[in-house]
Amino acid sequence: MSAKVAKTNKVAAKPASAPVKTPAATKVVPTTAVAKPIKAVASRAAKLVGRRDSVLARKNIRESLVSVAGLIGRPVRDNDGRDLGKLVDIVVRHGEETYPAVSGLIVKVGARKSFIDGARISLLTKDEIRLSSTKINLREYTRRPGESLLDADVIDHQIVDVDGLRVVRSADLYLAPLDREIRLVGVDISFVSFLRRVFPGTIRRRPTPDRVVDWATVASLADGTGQVRTAGPRSALGQLRPADLADLIEDLVGREQGALIELLDPDLAADVLEEMEDEDLQGLLRGLSAERAAELLTRMEPDESAEVLRDLDDEHRESILDAMADETAKALRTLVSFDETLAGGVMTTHMVICRESDTVAKALALLVKNRERDISDGVVVVDAKGKLLDHIQMIELVSTKSTALLKTLIGAPLPMAIAIDAHLNEVIDEFSNNRGSSIVVVDATNKPVGRIMADDLVDALVERTERRGFAQGSGALT
Repeated sequence: MSAKVAKTNKVAAKPASAPVKTPAATKVVPTTAVAKPIKAVASRAAKLVGRRDSVLARKNIRESLVSVAGLIGRPVRDNDGRDLGKLVDIVVRHGEETYPAVSGLIVKVGARKSFIDGARISLLTKDEIRLSSTKINLREYTRRPGESLLDADVIDHQIVDVDGLRVVRSADLYLAPLDREIRLVGVDISFVSFLRRVFPGTIRRRPTPDRVVDWATVASLADGTGQVRTAGPRSALGQLRPADLADLIEDLVGREQGALIELLDPDLAADVLEEMEDEDLQGLLRGLSAERAAELLTRMEPDESAEVLRDLDDEHRESILDAMADETAKALRTLVSFDETLAGGVMTTHMVICRESDTVAKALALLVKNRERDISDGVVVVDAKGKLLDHIQMIELVSTKSTALLKTLIGAPLPMAIAIDAHLNEVIDEFSNNRGSSIVVVDATNKPVGRIMADDLVDALVERTERRGFAQGSGALT
């Protein structure tokens, strides 16, 4: 679809002092027409996230778009039209604003790349930038925390269109006057814009926004030194299912996978890691610092963390474990030491343990305190020496007086329990005989050390089947 663009295309930093000269209307095609969305996810994402009021729908914005790619290399002049240098890049600061304002320019003056504050821009068009002052700091530009370079960090990088829940590559970015500032308002994902940048002169500088994503719906995946973050996409990503976010991350490559993880709440990020395929997860962890990887693995279920750590090489595994709290690292080292064909290799250490002398009220309070963990099936009860007595289900607790002691609930049927070094075949038999949702794992002294959830057992069996298969004719796991 063609776009009509007039010869002049100006953006005023301060509309009151520098009026905007507007070209003919530019037609923006809805973003749903481009970039293949993840199967069966885009429609659900639209319901969860909802379409926002796009500033690109405003006529004055569409008529004032200036291509960032077209500006690079253009002259920067004073108000009298004298050349001061050439534009190298445009700087924005990420924060809570939906549309980041231009905070400065990087301009090549002689052999140096200097920073010019965005407040000094008096005129910005597709052909040039003019400054209200000729004073230039000749010190070499150094990136400051929170700053992003639009050409270096965003153009030609992968981004996530949150509304369409798809991974796309930015071919160009568009600036426009908004709220008395020059702001980043859109990202062009069309192949036409990519080709346009190959040509010199006015063709390169002419906006062709036939396929534009509103910046309010974008989660930018610039490199780790300059991510462009906005509140809207972070909030929207938080409404999506971990499995859907895992699909998004698996569609990304390299450091951009880590960039998307950094946009997520840590607990959600940990849930996403649990949903990722092993190969993609290993690649992601290689791109994260040991401290960040340790933080995320600590928030995962222990059995899931142990499974991830087993697949890492020794040096990488130890660097992550060394970055964890001592108690957590000790527990995970124990889990990692178990073979995956044994009960200890698929168990989680998350469980609520109570004494037989505790009240029902205390047991319920502990379950509420640990409600973020998957322990809703009840509490494990031990005697004074810490040995297993029973596994009391939630339904028994809520149907009993809160002042009752747990020992009054102990009785037949005996709890499902299995030794920590039992083979998975024994675990399967135990689940088959008792048909419960979990099974308690005990050590040689009959003290509970973990439990195996039915879904974790299924996952382990599926993985083992895919890797090694079943022994023919016997039904036993090899």
